[in-house]
Amino acid sequence: MKTETKLLVADDWDDYALLDSGHLQKLERFGSQTVIRPDPQAFWEPARPVETWRADARFSSKNNDEDGSGNWEILSPKAQDTWPMRWNGLTFNARRTAFRHMGVFQEHSVHWRFAQEQIRTAGRPINALNLFGYTGMMSLACATAGAEVVHLDASPKSNGYGKENQSLSGLDDKPIRWIADDAMKFTAREIRRGNRYDGIILDPPKFGRGPKNETWRFEENLPELLDTVRDLLSDQPRFVILTAYAVRLSYLALAQALADRLKPFGGTMEMGEMALPQKDSDRLLPTAIYARWHADA
Repeated sequence: MKTETKLLVADDWDDYALLDSGHLQKLERFGSQTVIRPDPQAFWEPARPVETWRADARFSSKNNDEDGSGNWEILSPKAQDTWPMRWNGLTFNARRTAFRHMGVFQEHSVHWRFAQEQIRTAGRPINALNLFGYTGMMSLACATAGAEVVHLDASPKSNGYGKENQSLSGLDDKPIRWIADDAMKFTAREIRRGNRYDGIILDPPKFGRGPKNETWRFEENLPELLDTVRDLLSDQPRFVILTAYAVRLSYLALAQALADRLKPFGGTMEMGEMALPQKDSDRLLPTAIYARWHADA
C-alpha cells in the first residue's frame, strides 16, 4: 500500500470565508451571516484587533471544548436563525446551534470533492455508506456524483435537516436512505444482512450518544468500528474516508489503524491535517486530522 502525506485546504468556497483569527477566536462569513466563534487552536495574533471585529452573532461558552454547549449573543438586527448557502451546485441551510456548530463543517469540502471524483471515475455503480453523517452534505455530494447512499446519524433532527437540504438542492429523486441509529449496532446488522459498500465515510465525534442512549467514545470504540468497516467493504472497494476532531491522536495513528484493515486491497493511503485558509493572508487554521484510502485506478 502506497502512503502520501497531504495538507488539505478547503479553498473551494464562495459562500464561506475565514475573515480573521487569533486570541482563541475566529471571525467567519457563512453566506449572508458573519459570526465570531471560539477556536482553541487560534492562539496567534489576529490581523485586526478582536474588539474591532463586526459580526451578526457571537458564540460564548465556559470552556473551549469543541463540543461544549454555550450561548449565542445577537449583535445585529440582520441576524437570522436559518439562511441558505451553496457549494458546487448544492444548496443547504446554515443555522446557529447550541454547540457552536453552523449546520455544516465547511472544511469537509475537500472530502466531498474527493468522494465525487472516486465515484465518477469508477466506471460502475457505487454504493456509499456515510456514518455520523450530520446534515448530509457528504451524502448529497455522493448522490450527485451517481452513488446510491445510506446516510446514518444518531440524531433524527440532523437527518431531518439533511432531508431538507436534499430538497433545497433539488435532489429528491436521488437514492439516499436517511437512518437514525447507533453506528455500531447498524453496521453489525448490515454485516449480518450481507450488505456491502464500495465507499465508506466516517466522521465520528470524540464523544456521542445513540438514539437509545448508547455511548460512543472515540479511542475506545474506533478500533471495533474499523473492523466492522473492513467487513462491510465490497470485493472491489473504491474509497474510505476517516476524520477526527479534538482527540489526542496523530494522523499517523489514524492512517496506520485504517491501513491495518485495508492492506489486502492495496491502493493508496493519504493522511494529514485539514485546514481553512484565512482571507487576504497566508495563514491557515487547522481543523481536523484525516486518513483516507482509495483503490488504484
